[in-house]
Amino acid sequence: MSQLLTPDELPKWVPGKLLACSDDLGWNGVALRAYRYTPLDVPVPALADFMIVSYRRGCTQMERRFEGQWTRTQCKPGDISLLTRSQGSHWHWTEEIDVAHAYLSEALVSRIATEVLERPVADIRLHDLLQTQDPVVSCIVDTMFHESGNRGVGGPLYVEALSTQLVVHLIRKYASVTYREAATRGGLPQAVCRRLVEYVETRLHEGVTIADLARVAGMGSWTLGQRFRQSFGKAPHAWIIDQRVARAQNLLAEGTLPVKAVAAACGFADQAHLTRVMQSRLGQTPAALRRGATGPG
Repeated sequence: MSQLLTPDELPKWVPGKLLACSDDLGWNGVALRAYRYTPLDVPVPALADFMIVSYRRGCTQMERRFEGQWTRTQCKPGDISLLTRSQGSHWHWTEEIDVAHAYLSEALVSRIATEVLERPVADIRLHDLLQTQDPVVSCIVDTMFHESGNRGVGGPLYVEALSTQLVVHLIRKYASVTYREAATRGGLPQAVCRRLVEYVETRLHEGVTIADLARVAGMGSWTLGQRFRQSFGKAPHAWIIDQRVARAQNLLAEGTLPVKAVAAACGFADQAHLTRVMQSRLGQTPAALRRGATGPG
């Protein structure tokens, strides 16, 4: 199979005037490039990324051959085209146009699809659409276009949120998903379990999330959740609560910290939160546990 085309290589096949570009902005898994094109008739090799074309200026007759079939329509500002990755195409248009291309990497789309669908994904394909209107897609691509030029504070994080919303929307409306059969496998390796335990012990007073644990384990959140249960006997969130309660019991037994300080040291929102959890898990309040540990008097 020939090498797939990257966004920065596309101008070799489809020459145009570059109007905007996100290459040096630190965006992760998503890129934005905007062009002014004169009339062209061009074959385009298969792309490495999923591509959205947002039409910004000019109206033209547009023809595209995809999987051996030509589609013909009129494209104007407000329209979008979708093209799945790893699929060659041929384009022909007759008037000058300005367009914005949003590129979504396979890794980004697969990761979000796995998290949203809660199943391992083998392949995703976008439906072939030469011309449609979708205000959600158009708005997100337009926002990315402006962000590529404005370079506002927190740009990469802002675009990450936009790209997540965009991918979820595409999966809901325009994607065909092939699932991968889940391989039969055991729990986590002992070394990974040790890393997770150490990580939680040192950060129990903070808000530890499953995304944090997945990063420590070096795997996706969905995969970690499945394998974590096999190793620890329960879901990550429930296990972390167990660790918080156990530490609170020990601190209460020591009797040196006020109950409010114990709650903070163990990652509970406040003393009332600690009390509710302890009553639910142990059937006793923190004060009763402390009295029981210190004895009468």
